[in-house]
Amino acid sequence: MNHSRTFSRRATLASLAGAALAGTATVRASASEQRGQHGGYGRTVRFATFNASLNRATEGALVTDLSTPDNAQARNVAETIQRVNPDILLINEFDYVAGGGAVRLFLDNYLSRGQRGARPIHFPHHFTGPVNTGVPSGVDLDGKNGVVTTPGSDAYGQDAFGYGFFPGQYGMVVLSKFPIDTRAVRTFQHFLWKDMPGNAIPPGYYSDAARAILRLSSKSHWDVPVRLGHETVHFLVSHPTPPSFDGPEDRNGRRNHDEIRLWADYIGGHSRSAYLYDDKGVRGGLRPGSRFVIAGDQNADPYDGDSYDHAVRQFLDHPAINLPTKPPTSAGGVEAAKLQGGANIGQLGNPAYDTADFSDTTPGNLRVDHVLPSKGLLPGRNGIFWPTSDDPLYRLVGDGTTVVTSDHRMVWQDVRLA
Repeated sequence: MNHSRTFSRRATLASLAGAALAGTATVRASASEQRGQHGGYGRTVRFATFNASLNRATEGALVTDLSTPDNAQARNVAETIQRVNPDILLINEFDYVAGGGAVRLFLDNYLSRGQRGARPIHFPHHFTGPVNTGVPSGVDLDGKNGVVTTPGSDAYGQDAFGYGFFPGQYGMVVLSKFPIDTRAVRTFQHFLWKDMPGNAIPPGYYSDAARAILRLSSKSHWDVPVRLGHETVHFLVSHPTPPSFDGPEDRNGRRNHDEIRLWADYIGGHSRSAYLYDDKGVRGGLRPGSRFVIAGDQNADPYDGDSYDHAVRQFLDHPAINLPTKPPTSAGGVEAAKLQGGANIGQLGNPAYDTADFSDTTPGNLRVDHVLPSKGLLPGRNGIFWPTSDDPLYRLVGDGTTVVTSDHRMVWQDVRLA
């Protein structure tokens, strides 16, 4: 990607609207129709990421909400998934419940039931696991209030390994129509930030005790191998911390940068990844030549927002990643930037690429959710589920003032196995 080129939102809003509309129309086409048209190039698989905001303020509340089939937000999330019809999906901000009970409730009570005319969708395979959010560190990480170990407060969240009111808040889950090689999954929940060479830990901010135990991943990093016939594609998923809610030390911005860097190093060959160790103590990164898809709410826009040192460009400029000719787009993002104005007007990025509807005072709407295939995978159709206000499905995204489903949009990318 040529980052020397920038975009004025005012100049491009009208001209991009027509092109973005094509991306909206694509998502309504039958997924099976799209996937049957690629001849000898092999099967086409749709990967997607969706920060669905299925997090709750108290432990156990998500299970309660999903125990019946009539929770309005969960129905909206399920319908969004059914409309896009991905084959392999990462859901961010899905509270982790040991044993997978919340996932099974969502599958049974929501995804397996057609929502408002959408067809049911079935994912026979899933993976979820513990995350760092809300897990007490036992150390005064923020240098305030001493060590807080009672869940349920901001002060507790600030001292947790990843910000959260209780263990598992803002967790993740991978859903798949294809088998997951669960024995080969690698997780990096416990990797220490200090063990990344040349890390961006803010100088002088953390105490020695904090530096000694602080984990890099604010949730976790998972390498989830998915079996596509005789081939394996590694689904590399994460949810870095937002580069905000901090002070001049920029601790969250710096952590976000290094959480993104973990995957950039993991796919960068032995010289870059040798320092890494997973939660089983296995060292090193992904074997060269392996196929992968990186997905998640990276909380980083290549042009706008508060990210540290253009963090997500570590992906967009990476030689192992095979970027599509055109990034995923939507007409809804273009319309929202125009109607909401505010911070959106002065941004540099293309509004058709936005994936999140944030405050119009600051930072404005941003492109923070990414699905990025590797070399060896041929990117095909893609899109962002963000209908315009004249679309009947607009009810699933809303105008940004009232969040009816999530402040993020689902992003999808079709790939063919070369």
